[in-house]
Amino acid sequence: MSDTAGWQLAELNIAKARYENDDPRFKDFVDMIGPVNEMAERMPGYVWRLTDKGGVGTMDIQAFDDPRLLVNLSVWEDAESLEAFVNKTVHAKVMGRRKEWFGAMETHHMVLWWVKAGHRPDLTEAKARLDRLNTEGPGPGAFTFGTIHTPDGTRLDWAKNTA
Repeated sequence: MSDTAGWQLAELNIAKARYENDDPRFKDFVDMIGPVNEMAERMPGYVWRLTDKGGVGTMDIQAFDDPRLLVNLSVWEDAESLEAFVNKTVHAKVMGRRKEWFGAMETHHMVLWWVKAGHRPDLTEAKARLDRLNTEGPGPGAFTFGTIHTPDGTRLDWAKNTA
């Protein structure tokens, strides 16, 4: 990847829960949130994630009018670190069951963008990036793993860079 010195990768992902948090059909997912978040925090390249008052995040952060829209907002050193966590840890196993717990989204449910090192995006910024992706499509300011850009705006062929 091109030079990312001075930059870190922010990500927001949202999911529409099929059930209330205390529904027994949602228990397996709820029980995995803590362990998956703890694993993320131990991963090489992890920088920060948005948490609620209890330090957990995801379940008690209401960013949208719909209380079943769950959010995860985090910052990573680079795309490779985030991709390794998403696809090469227990996170991938949990997400393999996502259709049991979450409904399909009609719009993008994940957005990536570069932030200056040390910046911690808030939900307003993250939602604006997701809106940008949904209205303008992928570009240097809001993209996906399939359309990743470098901080200088160069679009990468992610498959070639992660092989």
